[in-house]
Amino acid sequence: MAFRHSFAARLASAAMGLCAALGLAGLASEAVAQDATKGIEEYRKMMAADPFSNPGLLAVDAGEALWKTARGTKNVSLETCDLGKGPGVLKGAMAEMPRYFADADKVMDVERRIIWCMENIQGLDTKDIVKKAFSGAGQDNSEMEVLASYVSAQSNGMPVVPQLSHPKEKESYDIGEALFYTRAGPHDFSCQTCHGSSGTRIRLQELPDLSKPGKEAQAAVATWPAYRVSTNSIKTMQHRMSDCYRQMRMPKVGFGSDAVTALVVYLMKQAEGGEVNVPALKR
Repeated sequence: MAFRHSFAARLASAAMGLCAALGLAGLASEAVAQDATKGIEEYRKMMAADPFSNPGLLAVDAGEALWKTARGTKNVSLETCDLGKGPGVLKGAMAEMPRYFADADKVMDVERRIIWCMENIQGLDTKDIVKKAFSGAGQDNSEMEVLASYVSAQSNGMPVVPQLSHPKEKESYDIGEALFYTRAGPHDFSCQTCHGSSGTRIRLQELPDLSKPGKEAQAAVATWPAYRVSTNSIKTMQHRMSDCYRQMRMPKVGFGSDAVTALVVYLMKQAEGGEVNVPALKR
């Protein structure tokens, strides 16, 4: 009996020690994560203090040059492209997109609309442009990445104003909301799985709550395209949606698809009132 009592006591003591160790390890991990988050935030503040130190501005400049270059079978630039504010008007356009365009009879985001203008105004064959819409590691920024950066940057400092007056805009919002909460794939994930509450993260990456309107959605959504420090490149909202689906192990979504557009409509509504800040600096 004494042996059993002694053994039980030692076992209980070992268990308590293990729990304490795991607790300390958890606290240490939490501390490391918090330090890393603070470090990343300090880095962003340092970059923001000198706007010209943001490498993403190079993409904006490249996008402006490409926007004004005559190309295609019609040998014209994109300067007459109507992004919803009238032909050639870029100021404030991104802040009010996605929106319905009567000439295309579709709801379009910035990237989808640029493709439409390339095809219909310039007479360009956009198959290769769409195929290479997302630059890979070590590659230069793609045409879509720099054009979207240039167009979006013209709305900097302006509030996000979702467009939901047209029936097709409302329909797109409803589809986007449904997609946000739809669980699928081998992990049974949805967008809401990672972005349905505050204070969560994957490794050192904080996950904003996009399930409700507010500051977290505003900071996350109104800042794409963004310069990703981890990849040394510009990434767009279309890429963000595509990469989220990849990480959820869901089927690949098409560039400029109705599904991606619908998700962006929903997210822009969540970010309503947020200030456009492009290209933002992200991890």
